[in-house]
Amino acid sequence: MSKSQNVTNNEGQYPFPPGYYPQPQSNGDEIDLHELFKALWRGKWIIVLTTFVFVVAGVLFAISQPNTYKSEVLLTPTYSSSGGGLSGSLGTLATFAGVNIGGEAKADPKVEAIAILQSRKFIETFIKKHDLLAPLMAIDAWNEGSNRVYYDAELYDAIAKEWLFDDENESLEPTLWEAHKEFKEILDVSEDKTTGMVTISIISKSPFIAQDWVTLLVQDLNEWMKERALSEASTKIAYLQEQINRTQVTELQNMFYSLIEEQYKTQMLAEVEEEFVFKTIDPAVVPEEKDGPKRAIICVLALLLGGVLGTLIVLVRFVLNGQKAS
Repeated sequence: MSKSQNVTNNEGQYPFPPGYYPQPQSNGDEIDLHELFKALWRGKWIIVLTTFVFVVAGVLFAISQPNTYKSEVLLTPTYSSSGGGLSGSLGTLATFAGVNIGGEAKADPKVEAIAILQSRKFIETFIKKHDLLAPLMAIDAWNEGSNRVYYDAELYDAIAKEWLFDDENESLEPTLWEAHKEFKEILDVSEDKTTGMVTISIISKSPFIAQDWVTLLVQDLNEWMKERALSEASTKIAYLQEQINRTQVTELQNMFYSLIEEQYKTQMLAEVEEEFVFKTIDPAVVPEEKDGPKRAIICVLALLLGGVLGTLIVLVRFVLNGQKAS
């Protein structure tokens, strides 16, 4: 038998001729990378066209968005309102006298003020007090040359200062619930844990509105906290005077008088101090540079999204054509 002839498949003999090596069998479900790249190259114009459409749409969208401006104020907390609470010695005296006045702990005025600033009640009161519903919900753009804001003509009549009606004759005026949600979107409050400084910022389509609203927020917040402190001091004074009338023990009466004196001091400080909880370190100014929109980022995202979508279209066509061929 010659070497070139096939060897019979007996035990101890090779099943293939010399120099022959069996090739691995390919699975029909496996994707050939070479064919895949060829498919991508054949569909390059689909990818280019899809990317181009998305880029154009992204550019048009970015251009159509009005500029927004952010104004911020840097504050440091004051603790003029932290004294004179019904805690400490008064709690001990109340326990001794058999009167329950509740918990002795008093919240940090800064933490309380930040919570109030972001509360629904304060924001809705702020909007109503300064008549901010239209500037908040209906401003469409701001003209830098004339420093004039333009309202959405389909929502608000700026001349008559009235909200318009829809096709069903229902008013388009937003509710305070909607205004509160919108205001929370443009309001940002941050605290530096190291220094304790607090930054409050507002974003608006008008830089002058942004600066004005931040300033008003700080003023109203200090006024709000001042009124709370005066009200609480008056309540505590009335309580202490009632306890004086109830007891005949001279030592207790003297201690109550001392605590009443502390409450009067709190009232005096609250009436004199304008920046009651927060003192302005760096006041809000009219921003000269826009804060948004990030038009370059929008265009880059549109480019990436268009390229990915175009590639997916080509790959899906490649897979479907492969399934039909099989």
